[in-house]
Amino acid sequence: MKQDHDRIFLSSPHMSGNEQKYIDEAFASNWIAPLGNNVVEFEKELADYNDVKDAAVLNSGTAAIHLALRLLDVGSGDTVFCSSLTFVASTNPIMYQGATPLFIDSELETWNMSPAALDRALKDASIHGKLPKAVIVVNLYGQSAQMDELATICSYYNVPIIEDAAESLGSEFQGKKSGTFGKFGIYSFNGNKIITTSGGGALVSNDKAAIEKARFLSQQAREQALHYEHVEVGYNYRMSNIVAGIGRGQLEVLDERIRKRRAIFDRYAKALGDIPGVSFQPEPRGSKSNRWLTALTIDPAVAGVSRDDLIKQLSEHNIEARPVWKPMHLQPLYRHAGYYPHEESTSVSDALFKNGICLPSGSNMAAEDQERVIAAVLDLFEGR
Repeated sequence: MKQDHDRIFLSSPHMSGNEQKYIDEAFASNWIAPLGNNVVEFEKELADYNDVKDAAVLNSGTAAIHLALRLLDVGSGDTVFCSSLTFVASTNPIMYQGATPLFIDSELETWNMSPAALDRALKDASIHGKLPKAVIVVNLYGQSAQMDELATICSYYNVPIIEDAAESLGSEFQGKKSGTFGKFGIYSFNGNKIITTSGGGALVSNDKAAIEKARFLSQQAREQALHYEHVEVGYNYRMSNIVAGIGRGQLEVLDERIRKRRAIFDRYAKALGDIPGVSFQPEPRGSKSNRWLTALTIDPAVAGVSRDDLIKQLSEHNIEARPVWKPMHLQPLYRHAGYYPHEESTSVSDALFKNGICLPSGSNMAAEDQERVIAAVLDLFEGR
């Protein structure tokens, strides 16, 4: 069909208008390198917002996971457990360190790591004397995992948690900010996230010494000496002062962005929630999702249409939509990795991938654009 409208994107950047002030300050001071006031202040403001003791801002969330694994001394011969239903950036740093990933299924209550599957995996690992060096728990599409249960299980086996909150900055679980339940938490400020620095990320922790070590490693592990002295391997992972300035302007409006995305989710749920076979990602009692993306599943046996039918329909109306993440245990890259399903014969993440779709959810999406999306969805279901 002829596309008469501008494209509606899944989640495009949304500037506050105040970012330029901090960028101008960086230029005026000539501090445009990975040093300067914006970096220092962004770290303080991020730590204060999340009520943690310290934060290191970096050039990506992937770098943050990598440094967390390095700080936990993960290396060759080690195992790291990780949520299977996630983006590959959650898992690739395990390979950077020469370790082996083992994937854990999701649960339907949150779409995130299944406590039942994690408990079975850790019991088996303990029996075989091969506990993982860490567990990476991913908070999908802004919704927190059941961090109380997962933390209790990991604490019993004395295994640290890295909380991948790349998609859940500002979300809460039992009154506590997402990303603050584990030994380390990570955030992403990629271009499509709820706030963006164009590219960037952060590592947070209540272990100030560990975060200071992360800063050291992120700047090529240069020792304090008159000349360039290096004792251990470091990385070029530090965030620049200009990028940090964008982050400061974005962080100021984070709560507003969360309110907008939650309102977008609510409108979708009200308009589409009664369609037979359609189910939205849950938000269990005691949690508050930032609703980074509105995600839902379509049961084709009930709805009469499939996930792929809807993506095609939206594409024909110049609207971007995407499937839910393909689980890591189904990726060719990780075909030899171990996997623990939610139940012995039930893989929740497989079903979520098969039937799940993300709808446009950007906080800068106009109301009439959301009505376009809703109308296109309803048109498909009404014409089945």
